[in-house]
Amino acid sequence: MDTHPLRLTAHSLLLREWTSDDLTALQELFDDPDVAYRTPLESPFDQTAARRYLYSAHQARREHKRIHLAITTDGQQAMGEVLLNLTTGSIGYVVGAAHRGQHLAARALRTMTEYAHHTAGLTRVILEIEPDNHPSVAVARSAGFRLTDVKPETVTDKGRTYDLLTWEHPAPASRGQRQADPTRFKNRGPARSTPAAS
Repeated sequence: MDTHPLRLTAHSLLLREWTSDDLTALQELFDDPDVAYRTPLESPFDQTAARRYLYSAHQARREHKRIHLAITTDGQQAMGEVLLNLTTGSIGYVVGAAHRGQHLAARALRTMTEYAHHTAGLTRVILEIEPDNHPSVAVARSAGFRLTDVKPETVTDKGRTYDLLTWEHPAPASRGQRQADPTRFKNRGPARSTPAAS
């Protein structure tokens, strides 16, 4: 995989990589109580946290570990984020409070899932969603994901303990595709589906 700037266009969206011009947008999107509750992101999410996150995203891309893309319709204004963990095959997404209700998460999830299967060569892509996160469950279903019988993973984070259910989107295996290592799911990094999902 190369590390040239990545732009994905599909489902009336343009997904692009974060830049230093997005620090204020990152703070506005991620400094949100719903995002803090459902994700491992820092809280409060201030400008310092935004700089750390941007550095981490760029480093993960260079190391071929994760791909973080801003959700836009015009290539400019960031309205959320979708990310792909290349080690585990997991996808996570966040949509800013001001931009919900436009099906951005579902469209971004479909776009990243297509990229994961057809370009990254992953035969299985997963989401990890809390049972009561009904907006993310609806997004998962709308994008063709199905609930698996994998044992729920119990996570303790930010003073609360909860379960994560695994949803999957398989693709027919073909030459050049690879299966994410299921023994490494716990090394997923910040790739958890959120309530900011409509």
